[in-house]
Amino acid sequence: MTKREVQASVKDERLVQKRRDQMIKGAVALFKEKGFHRTTTREIAKSAGFSIGTLYEYIRTKEDVLYLVCDSIYDHVKERLEEDLHGKEGTLESLKLGIANFFHVMDEMQAEVLVMYQEVKSLSKDALPYVLKKEMEMVAMFENLLNKCIENGELALSEKQVKIIAHDIFVQGQMWGFRRWALRKLFTLDEYIELQTEFIFKGLGVKGAK
Repeated sequence: MTKREVQASVKDERLVQKRRDQMIKGAVALFKEKGFHRTTTREIAKSAGFSIGTLYEYIRTKEDVLYLVCDSIYDHVKERLEEDLHGKEGTLESLKLGIANFFHVMDEMQAEVLVMYQEVKSLSKDALPYVLKKEMEMVAMFENLLNKCIENGELALSEKQVKIIAHDIFVQGQMWGFRRWALRKLFTLDEYIELQTEFIFKGLGVKGAK
């Protein structure tokens, strides 16, 4: 799926990305504290470190900022799921690495993830379906990892089993973000990843799973 275009009057793509990254960082803190509707674009601009006039060179509406927050999460997940997988495709190691990288993104972007789910209802009717489809694309990344393991003879699963396991992995990663305040009193992130991966692999019937 192509990215939903957010209009900018500035043509320098690197500058646009830099300014939008600043905008996202500033907006997330405000949305988390005050909520989407109570936050003004002027406050977002101030938090990002530039003027309201500069802000409107990179977006058109406040909703554009929320949309960019949502989209940045998916971009980071895609990047991390593809990280370090060269030469390991179709192996259980690739699946284990994909799970670990996804859980790390959920930890690193916890504030963004919480804001996205808290405020996604504020997106317009045309933007909301896009965000939901992007979420399904993330689940599909795990389906792809699982299917490659099947093709390589590492796993034996039905199509429906692949789909439910992909959703399970996705939800377990999100759980760290939603419940981190409680979970990290019991586990480090690495311990959580190890335990969840162990449970997932046992469910897959992988021999030698602890």
